[in-house]
Amino acid sequence: MSAPGEHSVLESVRLDDAWALVEELAELVRESGTEDERRAVGAITSRLEAWGVPHRVYEPVCLISLPRAAGLTVGGRAYAAKTPSMARSTGPEGWTARLVYERGAFAEKVDEIFAAAPGEADVAGKFVLTEGFPMPGTVVQLEERGAAGVVCISPGERIHEGICTPVWGSPDLATYSRKPAIPVVSVSRSDGLAIVEQAEAGGVAATIVAEHEEGWVPIPVVVAEIEGAVEPERFVLLHGHLDSWHVGVGDNATGDATLLEVARVLYEHRDRLPRSVRVAWWSGHSHGRYAGSTWYADEHALDLERNCICHVNCDSPGCRDADVFEDVCWSAELADFARDAIRDFAGLPAEGRSPLRAGDISFQNLGIPTFFMLSSTMPAELRRERGLYAVGGCGGNVEWHTEADTLEIADRDRLLRDMRLYAGAVFRAAALPLHPLDLRLTVAQIDEAARGYGEVVDVRPARAALESLYESAAGVETIEDARPFNDALLRASRELSRVLYVRGGRYRQDPALDAPLLPDFAAAAAAAGTVPNGVVETELRRARNRLEGALQRAAEAARL
Repeated sequence: MSAPGEHSVLESVRLDDAWALVEELAELVRESGTEDERRAVGAITSRLEAWGVPHRVYEPVCLISLPRAAGLTVGGRAYAAKTPSMARSTGPEGWTARLVYERGAFAEKVDEIFAAAPGEADVAGKFVLTEGFPMPGTVVQLEERGAAGVVCISPGERIHEGICTPVWGSPDLATYSRKPAIPVVSVSRSDGLAIVEQAEAGGVAATIVAEHEEGWVPIPVVVAEIEGAVEPERFVLLHGHLDSWHVGVGDNATGDATLLEVARVLYEHRDRLPRSVRVAWWSGHSHGRYAGSTWYADEHALDLERNCICHVNCDSPGCRDADVFEDVCWSAELADFARDAIRDFAGLPAEGRSPLRAGDISFQNLGIPTFFMLSSTMPAELRRERGLYAVGGCGGNVEWHTEADTLEIADRDRLLRDMRLYAGAVFRAAALPLHPLDLRLTVAQIDEAARGYGEVVDVRPARAALESLYESAAGVETIEDARPFNDALLRASRELSRVLYVRGGRYRQDPALDAPLLPDFAAAAAAAGTVPNGVVETELRRARNRLEGALQRAAEAARL
């Protein structure tokens, strides 16, 4: 499938403006809500103004946590440490407790970074030493077991920055209490091995120091809008984060530059663009658990729910050695579209998975499908040859979230390739007469996931209604004629996406924790044996009702 005008759009993509922005951002430590981040906003908006691209700068007030000091002392020996954003601050004197070691594991794949397997040791009132990044899954389960603090061992010698709260975006009444109430620090791998020896000797005391600059502060959100010529109210949302750990070139200055170039090119070709494209730069990604994108989802919820075709996250494109698309995320209904786009615009095959609960995927509760999230990465075999470990960005380079994510991480040729991919994919998604949503794939994934829980759900009415809808729409050639079919697709998509990916309410946010498909059934399966059987059966009954109701409503929406 292709859209008229694609070739001209791709031919217009150029490197010069984007690379100049990468170089400029490589000099700025873009912590959320800080002066350097405001300078970065100026670097972007000055270019948008020069090109005449309509845009707006919002300043929502969000909860932001900036790590400021950290340390760890074990048995009288001091170790270098970092504390993740949103951990509990101890004050300069620190907290002291006995340290115990609970063996963890280092992630071998990107999706494993966010998972956490609960242990069984008695950790109540103790600091727990374990392997891995200080991700919410690890911190939450240890805090629930009564741990007084957490010490994470990094998989390499660099200590990576991060954020440990499961609260997605700024908290509300339902989520405020979920913010971690214990201190968390990370140490290097070699120091971690030494500390393991001390902990296993038994009875060793440790002191954690963790200090944060935390509060409700205004942060910038920049949104450019290229208005469509035929159906301007309907749009594709392309976005990425502006804030960074240190100067953050691969994560995410290259992404910010890609957004800028796509905005320039699509505005240049706006007469060929039938629907609108919004291009957004979020703050609060690194230091507020996606606070900027979550604010936008809250502030524009009804418009997004009614008119957003899909959203496309742009994180870490154009990085050194990133020559494959093996870790792409896509909603089921967009899998074929995304795979075709990567083949057509980057000339490469692609492998993907369901969206991770990460990376500014802040629109799932609204039922809006997505594709990409992460961009190109280095091949897995090259990573193994170099003895590297899995990270969550920078094209697989282990400088991710460290002081070493500098200009050397970016690659000019790969950035140009990835910018063409984003420009082509977003243009195509906005320009095709029929929205690129194959909901038959979503229904198939629902059916497969349900069977994995031992559930047999009758998906035949929904599948038949969708087949009939696609058959009727097969000959549609104009945006105007496609409108009733597209309205039906969006209504059905919202129903199916929500039940497949999220548990929370339509205008809420699920936590930043590992999220299996059909999470209602996953929760019931996880609770089996830990609560009375009647509780599990009640949960399953309600999960079945929710799923069957979503399938029925999707089928009704598809019957024009």
